[in-house]
Amino acid sequence: MSAAESGTRTAAGSSEARDDYALTRVPEEARRSWVSVAVQRFGQVSSFQQFLVGAVLGFGMRFWDAVLAITVGSVMLETVTILLGVAGVREGLSTSVLARWSGFGRKGSALVGLLIALSLAGWFGVQNGVFAQGMHDLAGGCPQWVWALLGGAVITVITVYGFSMMAWTAYLTVPAFLFLAAFSVVDTLRGHSLTALMEAPPPGPALSLAEGTTLVSGAFILGAIMTPDMTRFNRRPADVVKQTLISVTLGEYLIGLTAVLLAQAARTADIVGIITTSSGVLGTLILATAILKINDWNLYSSSLGLVNSLDVLFGRQVSRRSVTVLIGAAGTALSAVGIMDRFTDFLETIGILAPPVAGIIIAEYFVVRRFRGELDRARRAGVLPGNQQDWMPLSLVCWAAAALVGKFVDQGIPTINSLLAAFALYAVAGRVRTARTARRPPPSAGAGPLDITLTKAGG
Repeated sequence: MSAAESGTRTAAGSSEARDDYALTRVPEEARRSWVSVAVQRFGQVSSFQQFLVGAVLGFGMRFWDAVLAITVGSVMLETVTILLGVAGVREGLSTSVLARWSGFGRKGSALVGLLIALSLAGWFGVQNGVFAQGMHDLAGGCPQWVWALLGGAVITVITVYGFSMMAWTAYLTVPAFLFLAAFSVVDTLRGHSLTALMEAPPPGPALSLAEGTTLVSGAFILGAIMTPDMTRFNRRPADVVKQTLISVTLGEYLIGLTAVLLAQAARTADIVGIITTSSGVLGTLILATAILKINDWNLYSSSLGLVNSLDVLFGRQVSRRSVTVLIGAAGTALSAVGIMDRFTDFLETIGILAPPVAGIIIAEYFVVRRFRGELDRARRAGVLPGNQQDWMPLSLVCWAAAALVGKFVDQGIPTINSLLAAFALYAVAGRVRTARTARRPPPSAGAGPLDITLTKAGG
């Protein structure tokens, strides 16, 4: 290799590293310890949103019914998260790039990237608005829009610097949030009998088991889908299993059941009011850091999804950092003027489209395996498969059908219904198609073997 070629490859590798390998595989030398990734995963699950879910469960369900809802929801989430996470660590690819060879095709992956980008950018704006409101109520003085600008700017800067900076943020905020949970439980439950709380009827309108499980699974389904964005930095599949079992189990049970008890003791689902009343300034500040911790991953995965979509649709390999600044600025500005609050219903509606994505990726990668041979050969060479099908109509049909199942089938849990429907439809139809292809006669003697090109750019 000439000095010029070596210099070019070094420069390209340095550029990819600064961009957190947004469109390429994460190389082995850039992988992290499982603890580094696990702390961030726990930071997602033990977030302010999980406190909200637990409080709603505690307000509408008996304690042991809430335990059952959390258990069922957690098992489902852990299964999906582990399967997607294993695919992510094996291939070293983000969710939207992995989708190119996991059911959706090249242009289909652009739709996946846009769905992730739009959903998570929206939630970034919504949660930044919640942060601004909480800080305004605590500190006063500055208008709420100033807090929104400040919170959005801090998260954008953290996310621009990528995985390493986000890991350090988690090291600081996760222990702080756990301290808050312990302090709030001791303070709020002082004078209450735990046995009485566990046996007491819910203080609010009753929730069914299906409704409770839907809350648990629905609250984290986008977090499960973006799992490869995180686990591509792991070193081995066993790391994914360990961090998922620990973070999801502890996050759902520790944070969720804490909030259940707090809601039943205070007889309200207003978890913000409970925390600020029991913990004062310290509680509000730590609660704010919990919101910030999950919001950096909302912005990070949103930028990865948009980078993939721009690469596919326009052939432009734009910088993840630039896209992060753009999305962060837009979400921050919209939350500052209060517009994002009006988009919550819209975000929940497009959330119906998210679970089938997970079902299709899992079905293709682990069951149908149409592209696994190409992925395996390319992975050994440290590149991406060059053979990319633009559209895979089967995935689009299964995606639409499963979304309709989640929307209109009342029995069961909508999130899980749509995910399982997508998995089953794609797995069965994909295996049938593979069997038919295998029965076709071989090509004529004059035909040569399929030439599969391996390319670093992946496009």
